[in-house]
Formats: sequence, structure tokens, C-alpha cells
Amino acid sequence: MKNPDVIIIGAGGGGAVVAKELGELGIQVLVLDAGPWFGNKKWPDPNQHRGSAKESSDPADLDGALYRQQLTRRENDMNDIVSGKFRWGPADRRRSPWNRDVPDPAVLWQNAGIGGTTLHYYGNSPRAFPEAISEWPLSYEELIPYYEKVESTLPVEFAPTTSKEALFYYGAEKAGFSLNQTLDVTESGYRPQPNAILPPNEHLMNPEYSLEQLSHMEGCTLSGHCAQGCPYGPSLERMAKRSTNISYVPLAMKTGNVTFRPNTFTTKILTETGADGLPSAVGVRCRDTWTGEVEEIRAKVVVMAAGAVESPRLWLNSDLPHNPWVGRGLTNHFMDTVTGTFDEQTLMQLLDSPSAAPFIGHTSGARLDYPGLGMIETLGESPGLSAQVVYGTSEVGYSEFVASDFWDQEGRIVGDQLAEAMDHYKNSLTIAIFTADDVHYRNRVEVVPTIKDEHGPIPLVHYVPGKQDRQKRTELAKIATAILRQAGAHTIHRSVLPPNVYIHLESTMRMGYVVDSTCEAYQVQRLYITDNSNHYNSIGGPNPTLTTQALATRTAELLAKKYFS
Repeated sequence: MKNPDVIIIGAGGGGAVVAKELGELGIQVLVLDAGPWFGNKKWPDPNQHRGSAKESSDPADLDGALYRQQLTRRENDMNDIVSGKFRWGPADRRRSPWNRDVPDPAVLWQNAGIGGTTLHYYGNSPRAFPEAISEWPLSYEELIPYYEKVESTLPVEFAPTTSKEALFYYGAEKAGFSLNQTLDVTESGYRPQPNAILPPNEHLMNPEYSLEQLSHMEGCTLSGHCAQGCPYGPSLERMAKRSTNISYVPLAMKTGNVTFRPNTFTTKILTETGADGLPSAVGVRCRDTWTGEVEEIRAKVVVMAAGAVESPRLWLNSDLPHNPWVGRGLTNHFMDTVTGTFDEQTLMQLLDSPSAAPFIGHTSGARLDYPGLGMIETLGESPGLSAQVVYGTSEVGYSEFVASDFWDQEGRIVGDQLAEAMDHYKNSLTIAIFTADDVHYRNRVEVVPTIKDEHGPIPLVHYVPGKQDRQKRTELAKIATAILRQAGAHTIHRSVLPPNVYIHLESTMRMGYVVDSTCEAYQVQRLYITDNSNHYNSIGGPNPTLTTQALATRTAELLAKKYFS
């Protein structure tokens, strides 16, 4: 696309949403993303070859059969953060991932490509806690119509109940919690997870259809592996999991006003000084990740949607005006996991089955909200990822049995101990913890001027939870343990994850500090930010994607009114 009205940097949770909304208003939009495009006929082998084109704007280019072929069920093939298809790195998997400076041990789980990190998210789409939004420069009530629009567009549905959800609900009720029957949560309680996943296939239990036939029909197959893309459905745009490459990207292309360009890494925001002395964004400098070709593209407005790490990096590498809060205030939902193992007899009594089957159904289908502390949710991750995160990552070293009134065991396990734990994988239930961590100025993304890659100085990510953050996480771990005990678990293992497991990064370009309530930068006109980085805080602990998408919908509307009325 030549001479777009708007350039959007990033086709993930926020960028694709803005593209669709602006395209529907007749605004010409070019979306640049650093990674590959799966399921587009112009890139039939996106990890091996450059493809036949630089960009695509025709929805006829999208191919569900090709998407099914490109995504696999092999865990390392998809999820390895160094060499997997879902990684932060160039499309060419023979090359190294793009470097970040992060402490060890650390997991920075982000993805480059059309769809961004929603390519491997679980689809979890709860709203923020109203009490957290009460601190923002806008009201919760202002967000509700935008939440509703996104929930309708994706759509968002309540997760079905499979064995692990039933086990969780039973334990939560016995632990004294009640069912929370609202999307706008103001008090503690459990409920089905609101997920951007289509309802189960209506023929799922019909023996007249084979598994292969079911996988080509519309609706969730309950096959798990949500993190690996879920390429099941009659066409690409009707795949069950509604990552933005499946939902918002096709809708944006159908407007006839939006072009997406993969394999394009933006390295600089271009600005010019106006009559008022303030800089205005006028375009970008970008680099083709296959050829190394560098070009500059001009536009009337630039939208940064590159994520909570790359958006501040891009600001800093573009020599934009100094702001002491750029990159600062990082929140991360200070994660943890608690796993209960059950006897077959207990499971037979509760579920009429000897297995909890954690791999069946949505990866995360049930949740318990606790405003003021955060939230917990079921985690039915695949065996390899369970072994890695639940049992293989900890800040307290190797596992030992602990003298505790709560969990029996904590830390990393290896060797025979790990083998035994995984032998009982089918009889386990893992609960993930997401803490309502506070904004601390010391937690940050900054650039390392002495270490550069082909796109400039690399980002350093630094996060140290505060004392209150640790207390909140411990309280949530106790609640998770109580639920598992009440459900009948005989052994409880707590991971005690290190702080540097980065899944829900937020707040590095905070509203009220770096951007105003419309998400336009205070110091650079015509520059907007529409990813998790614009969150004022950690939104109370809930998964951040839906809030980012609601804000992006609102920002697109206000941007259009201001500059294209």
C-alpha cells in the first residue's frame, strides 16, 4: 500500500483491532508485523522462504487448509522459545531469535507474526476488575460498551465444563466460595472462564462422525493444546480459537482498506516539528527481515502496538522526547502454579472417571476472582509444557518436602521424581496464579546501548516484585491449595515461580504518564499506543487481552474523530 493514512506497528491483540475499526470507517491502513504469516497463500512455507509478495490485503489469500498444515501438535516445534514457530524471532527458523537482555532463569513468552502473541494465548478474555480501573484517567463505565463490542465481535463465550473444571468448581464451593454471576467483578467468587473460543461442536459426541470430520466442522473440539494455535474449523476465519489472525485480521481485510505486511521490523518512528514546536509522527523506518532492505513509509498517523517490551524500545531507539516513565512501571501478574494430585478412587467418586484429564477442554476453562489480590484459573497445559513450567521452573531451587500447613512440596523436580509426577499427570489439576502486582518505577524496559542487533540497541527487561506483591501471591497460593485439598488432592506441589516468567506484561507506556486517556502520546502528536503497555496498572490481575482490545476499539474511534473527521 502506498501513502496509507495510518501505519500500525504490530498485528497482535491491539493492532489488528485498530486496523479493523479504522478500515470500517474508510481509512487506509497499513499494518507492519515483524514475524511470519501463517495461513496466507502468498506465504505457503513462511518459515523457509520469503514468499511471493511483500503484503496482502485480499481475504481470498487466507487459507484454512494451509493453516492446518503449518501448525502442528508437536510441542517443541510450535512452542520452543528459541526455535519454535511461535517465538520472538524472524520467520526463518534457521536463524537465531531476536535477543532480549533478561535475567536467568527467565521465560519471556512472546510471539512475532500476524496475530502477535495471541497466536499462542489461551483465549482467556475476562474484563478488568472495576476497582483497578477506578485508578485510571477514564472510568470503568466508559469501557463497558467497548468491552461489549469486542465480546460480540470475537465472540467471547463461557468455557464448557470438562473434568478439570468440574473438579475446580467442587473444590471452590467446598472451600467457601460462591458462583460469581457477572462480567463486572467486584467481589470474590468462581465462574466459568470467558474465552474467545467458539462453543463446542454440536456433533462432538456423535459416533457417526470421525475425529477428522469433526475437526473440519465449526466449533471447539475440546482437544486442548490451546497454546498451539488450534487449527480446527471449516475455514481460517471460523477456526475455534479467536486469535486476532483468525478474528480481527480477516474482518480488517474485508473492509478493502487494510493491508498487512509480515516480515517487516519497524526500527524508528519518523517525526517532524510542527508550528507549535511539538513533534508529530509522520511515518516509520522499517526493515525487511528476509532481505535486510530498509525503507521509509509516510502516514498521517502512526499507531504503536508492538507490545510492552518493543513499544518502549522503539520509542527509545527513535530518539523521541525524553519521558521518565517510558518503559517504567512494568507489571507482570507475578505468576505461580499450584498442582494437586488425586487418587483414582477420589476422582471416580467425584467425576465418575479415574482421570482428571487436564488436557481435555479449554486450557484454562475455570477461574476464581479475588479483587485486591488477583485471580486464579485452571491450567490444563500439555505434558511437555507442564513438565517445563509446573515442575521445571522455580526460584527456590530443587524440590523438597516442606513443613507447611498448606502445600507438601515446592520447587523444581528432576529425574525419577519428575518421571513419577508426570506418571500422575492425568490425575492432576494445576491452578495458575496471577497477582494484582503494583506499579513500581524500578521495574522497567530500557535499551542496552552497548548491545545491538540488526534493529538497534536491544531491550533489557527488569522486574522485581514488591513485598506486598509477594504477600498477595502467597495468599492466592493458599487459596488455590485450599481448593485442591477440599476437592480431595492428596499431594500439593507449589512451583514458586521466579519473577521473570513474563506472560502478562503491562504498563510500560502508562496512560496518564506517557499517553493521554485516548492513548495518544503526550509529547508526540499523531502517535498512539494500543497494546498492553498503555495500561495504567495490572488491571487487578485478570488476563489483559480483552482490556487491550476494548481500549484499542475506543482509541480507533477517537483517533478517527480527531484526525479524519
